[in-house]
Amino acid sequence: MAPITVALLAFALALAGIVLGGVFRRFLPESHLSPDSKEVVKLSMGLVATLAALVLGLLVASAKSSYDARESEIQQVTAYVILLDNLLKEYGTPEANAARASLRRAIPPVVDRIWREGQFTSTPSSPFKASPEGEAFHRELQALRPTNELQRGQLARIIQVTDGLMQTRFLLFTHLGSAIPIPFLAVLLLWIVVLCTGFSLMAPANATTSVALAICALSVAGAIFLILELDQPFSGLLMMPSDPLRNALPALSG
Repeated sequence: MAPITVALLAFALALAGIVLGGVFRRFLPESHLSPDSKEVVKLSMGLVATLAALVLGLLVASAKSSYDARESEIQQVTAYVILLDNLLKEYGTPEANAARASLRRAIPPVVDRIWREGQFTSTPSSPFKASPEGEAFHRELQALRPTNELQRGQLARIIQVTDGLMQTRFLLFTHLGSAIPIPFLAVLLLWIVVLCTGFSLMAPANATTSVALAICALSVAGAIFLILELDQPFSGLLMMPSDPLRNALPALSG
């Protein structure tokens, strides 16, 4: 489900809890609303609120950690691409220039594929398969034949950087899917309904309490929306820009 859909669902459930609490308050006997009963309900709501805050904080930390990890991997891919291009330039042979051209042709489809795969909310069922452009670049590297010690050293570094680039690309593939456990989110929504019901049960129905409870429900729904947006770094409002990687290499001159 889209983050905005889940956030609206959370808001609707919270409002339903508020209405439900008001209905209970109207029909409960006075003995159930005695000071002692209210004190017990307040203590129970405090415990549920603490648990909900812990789960909410855990989800925020998990989503932010996942977002930062994907951002770091994209930055690492960009750095590898720039370094690989510079090494091929220093290699200085026509075969190396052909590999540089292949590298530039491979970047746009790879970027499109990364951002397209990143929109999946579940782990991919099909295995990873290299793109035709990536295979062409690999063939260009295999065509490099060093003729002196300097080129042999350069080729060893090129292979090392290429291996690092591929490992990071594989990490991006294996990290597809949501980092937010669905049971955590479901339990959090349940606790929000319970809290809103309890707050509405304890407070007399008037404009002030209704607005306060509605703002509380909206705030929680907004927090859930931000959590789910952070969990999807390749789409939505918080989508990472692809321009730095897409434009990492200047056009070849000549």
